Amino acid sequence: MSKNRVQIFDTTLRDGEQVPGCKLNTEQKLIIAKQLDILGVDVIEAGFPISSPGDFTSVEEISKLIKNATVCGLTRAHQKDIEVAAQALKHAKRPRIHTGIGTSDSHIIHKFRSNQEAIKQRAYDAVAYAKKFVEDVEFYAEDAGRTDNEYLARVLEDVIKAGATVLNIPDTTGYCLPDEYGAKIKYLVDNVKGIENVTISCHCHNDLGLATANAIAGVQNGARQIECTINGIGERAGNTSLEEVVMILKQHPYLNLDTGINTKMLYEMSHLVQDSMGMIVQPNKAIVGENAFAHSSGIHQDGVIKNRETYEIIDPADVGVTESSIVLTARSGRAALAYRAKNVGYDMTKNQLDDVYPQFLKFADHHKEVNDEDLHHLMGLNHIKQRVHF
Repeated sequence: MSKNRVQIFDTTLRDGEQVPGCKLNTEQKLIIAKQLDILGVDVIEAGFPISSPGDFTSVEEISKLIKNATVCGLTRAHQKDIEVAAQALKHAKRPRIHTGIGTSDSHIIHKFRSNQEAIKQRAYDAVAYAKKFVEDVEFYAEDAGRTDNEYLARVLEDVIKAGATVLNIPDTTGYCLPDEYGAKIKYLVDNVKGIENVTISCHCHNDLGLATANAIAGVQNGARQIECTINGIGERAGNTSLEEVVMILKQHPYLNLDTGINTKMLYEMSHLVQDSMGMIVQPNKAIVGENAFAHSSGIHQDGVIKNRETYEIIDPADVGVTESSIVLTARSGRAALAYRAKNVGYDMTKNQLDDVYPQFLKFADHHKEVNDEDLHHLMGLNHIKQRVHF
């Protein structure tokens, strides 16, 4: 793999599905998995096989279906988990077992009631056991964001010796600042023996709204896989948003990092996940929100009408959106009114526009938005004729 290639590990069907009320059946998972494969993700984390019979079946069926992406199953650092995951993945063209354990003092002391050496041994043993079933083994150091760097480095050296191919450095609680998370990745790059032979992965949560920023800081410092979800769905405040990191890397070519994702499918993919899970995307969501390319301020509208790039850094077509949206409100100017009127068949002269505009503002003051039907009404009041063909 090129050093400039950032792999996209999609965990919509695993971490994303852990959102309360977003449970999918196997058929729905298969539809999403197939589209993720077409989208061009490198890894599909299909589920947590031991967690339920339904999850096992989903991972098994996705393994049979997917032709291009690696199919991954999550486990804890338990032999039974690993055995069940291996069984679920047996039909996968490119199987991966994703195993791991918490490494922060908080997890070691309070969750496992153990000590650092014992946890390090469990990490080694889990990877070594998974390696008996598949060649591709990813290790996650849960709560790595709050794990002491020196201890984390020792754990990672051990799991590399055990055969890990990917090292997942999760900011499980979304606590890190971008410079802290980036510095942690750099520390590992500089201090873990054998790390040049494996892929470092970022798995960031959004509890403080920093998941995307942290993931980008991670790849800027040497990580080459980002674990993310469509629409940023996931536990609590969610995960790193796939569409955000993909478009950040695309829009900043000087970073010289590429994902290989077919970005023209992003809007469609967002709606598929939204409709399947019933998890409505907020209108102001970056990239795929309904307002991501909508303009209602007169100043903004005038600029976009003259040249889209004045207020849009992304061409809507690049993410599968048909066009920018000029929304008529009481904040809209003459240029926006003339533009929208022309779109529905009215070519107003300057004098006609000057006459209609005050009436438009009075109407807009009492309505959230002025739609096409309202425009026809305004034009009729002012006896402005519509073109026959438009």
